[in-house]
Amino acid sequence: MSPGPGQPAAPGTPLPLVLAGARGHGRWHLQNIRRLQQAGLVRLVGVCELTPLTGAELDGLGEPAQSADFAGLLDATGAAVAVVCTPIPSHADLAVAAAARGVHLLLEKPPAPSYAEFLRITDAVTAGGVACQIGFQSLGSHALPAIRALVAEGAVGEPMGVGAAGAWARDEAYYRRAAWAGRRRLDGVDVVDGVLTNPLAHAVATALAVDGSRRGEDVTRVDTELFRANDIESDDTSFVGITTERGGRVGVAATLCAERPDEPYVVVHGTQGRITFWYKQDRVLVQRSGHGPEEVLHGRTDLLENLVGHLTGHAELLVPPASTGAFMKVVEAVRRAPDPLPLPVEAWRAVPGEHEGVRRRVVHGIDGLVAASADTLCGYAELGTFWALPDPPPDARSAGPRAPRAPAPSASHSPVPETPPR
Repeated sequence: MSPGPGQPAAPGTPLPLVLAGARGHGRWHLQNIRRLQQAGLVRLVGVCELTPLTGAELDGLGEPAQSADFAGLLDATGAAVAVVCTPIPSHADLAVAAAARGVHLLLEKPPAPSYAEFLRITDAVTAGGVACQIGFQSLGSHALPAIRALVAEGAVGEPMGVGAAGAWARDEAYYRRAAWAGRRRLDGVDVVDGVLTNPLAHAVATALAVDGSRRGEDVTRVDTELFRANDIESDDTSFVGITTERGGRVGVAATLCAERPDEPYVVVHGTQGRITFWYKQDRVLVQRSGHGPEEVLHGRTDLLENLVGHLTGHAELLVPPASTGAFMKVVEAVRRAPDPLPLPVEAWRAVPGEHEGVRRRVVHGIDGLVAASADTLCGYAELGTFWALPDPPPDARSAGPRAPRAPAPSASHSPVPETPPR
């Protein structure tokens, strides 16, 4: 028997599980499910894919049912848990279908392309009485409570703000992998596949978590600067400045056009030091006045394993939907912002990409700009970046270097919109 809504699973009984989206990033989930199945925690009973998986892809996982009909697959298999790793615009429909059937969820990030769709998910989860874990794996890091404890005890003095930097590289093939890749909308439906809302969404969510601002009501304003070097609809080089309910400041700068791709990180600035967190590595560096640098590697709790532990009555859910409301306010601000501005050709160059015969675009000096933003919590315009500044009047074009000015017209500077009606 599968656990009903609000009921713990029988101890020692593997939970029947359906995976929706088993290719692309879904391959990681398939591997993780294989690990947990071998540990006796879950049992893969269904795979929802447009093209069935091969025997080699399912090695060690038995012969689960396969169908492109997610709801029908849940009904036929009696699944207790569904892992949803499908295109962003499909998340809400699949989550609602699972919740209506009493099926608990691990929903890949970003949970939805708009705040209205996010509320639709949270309403369905509440009505169905099911557990829903949002797949921000970095929020399972044991470094997060350790960092918050250090800040609370005054290890780096009074907190002054949280910055985050992400410098990654994606070639042009990345934007050809799916029809929705690099799009803001597709066939009239929101997608919002930008650098800060999808590939480096963890930088935003982790910075907000470090700051202690997780709920939607914790965010009062989001300022955006959205640009694109690639020939896409969405943004690949962006900054968001977030004001929190208690008056704190969180700044996140990210690009998919890095010169030398590196590990993304979050940094806590204090009056007497700083704490840097490389969240993919669970690595923390504490630098404070009067002490030498201290580096610690932390462990991490897998979010699917945590969901299983929650359903068996052994763990608190780490990333319920409510704890990603602040991140979704950022997604909503990006969705409502003016379309990203294309960078001028003098701002970038093309170099060989990861795939043979494919190029990738590199923004000149972007690695240093992203790092400077994390250090200062300033956006690209405030840092004086020429492509982020508005054009000077014609009589000033030969007047020499320009001082930092107000953000470019592409930037959106407004309070967070009122919560959309349910």
